[in-house]
Amino acid sequence: MKIAIIGSGISGLASAALLSRDGHSVSVFERFDAPRPLGAGLLLQPSGLLALNRLGLVDQAVAQGAPVSRLIGRTPKGRTVLDLRYADGKPGDMGVGIHRASLFNLLHESALETDIDWRPGHGVERLLDLEDAPRLMLENGEATERFDLVIAADGSHSSLRRQICPKAHAPVYPWGAMWAILPETQSPHGDELDQIYDGCSVMIGLLPVGANPSDPHGRPGVSFFWSLRGDAIPLWKAEGLDAFKKRLRSLWPRAAELVEPVTDPAVFAEARYRDCVCPNWRNGRSVLIGDAAHGMSPQLGQGANLALGDAVSLAAQLKDHAPVTHALKAFEADRKPVARYYSLMSRSLTPVFQSSSRIIGMLRDTFMGVFCRLPVLRNWMSWTLVGRGRLPW
Repeated sequence: MKIAIIGSGISGLASAALLSRDGHSVSVFERFDAPRPLGAGLLLQPSGLLALNRLGLVDQAVAQGAPVSRLIGRTPKGRTVLDLRYADGKPGDMGVGIHRASLFNLLHESALETDIDWRPGHGVERLLDLEDAPRLMLENGEATERFDLVIAADGSHSSLRRQICPKAHAPVYPWGAMWAILPETQSPHGDELDQIYDGCSVMIGLLPVGANPSDPHGRPGVSFFWSLRGDAIPLWKAEGLDAFKKRLRSLWPRAAELVEPVTDPAVFAEARYRDCVCPNWRNGRSVLIGDAAHGMSPQLGQGANLALGDAVSLAAQLKDHAPVTHALKAFEADRKPVARYYSLMSRSLTPVFQSSSRIIGMLRDTFMGVFCRLPVLRNWMSWTLVGRGRLPW
């Protein structure tokens, strides 16, 4: 089968590798002149590690990343708000913090080992003839040959989402973040995703990511993030690093120690997120996958894991079902309940950690720690964390 994949992010690269291995003729269209990773650190959950195992990459990912056994969140005064251990859900479970570039390189190299037609510098403007052997209209005005299947894996800012799903909408979340990968200091960070909450308006996090491909000294990295309103990011930049470091020292000296050596504000990258709602992911012989189908807030750390799961499921359904339209229907039935669950949970929890509400912050700090100690709620929260959530429809 002749397949076009638009986008070379996590879902696009994973799909390209799997589908090419299965004997399909795969072409990957990418707007940039060369595929490249975007973003900082991410957390691979057990669900994502299972997908990487299908790709034959799980051992390499674990080796390049850093084990994470616990998620803990506290107030600046030390009050525990959230405390979840992976082993509470299932003995042996763990997460893996990894630099996005490390995961990208693993997927890219895996895809390069197969016979894929790479077309960098070929942005796609729109799709043609969706119902019967679709073609791509490129940004340079050229139309491509026909394909049996088109996979739109062009991320949360997808330019093709509304063509495949006209009722889709993807508003930008009001809150974003500043991210950076920082070298570990002499004191190792440990195996925790550690967070500090100052009300709902400030969330600071440290995630160990293991190997840092961009560090010339080979030091392991820690992913640092500072959550703030999107419209406050220009002010953050205008105030400068000294003001930022001063505030960070007052909230979390441990994180301030990591940030202190930074002298160039460009080390910090701006991140904004979309809440993607797509009633359907398929249209004729085209389908949305990954963030293009279900982009969400990173609050639950599921984006990359859902993208990997989509790639594995789509390859399996194309192998088990014919014609293509039946396979796409089976894929949507398999993955949509998972994505809906995490979209709903993310939509519900994001204001609890990223908003301007003082009342929500006080209620969270008062009761969430208690909830974490109740066995039934603790098990449910751990089950959600590791990527096993799913709605019944």
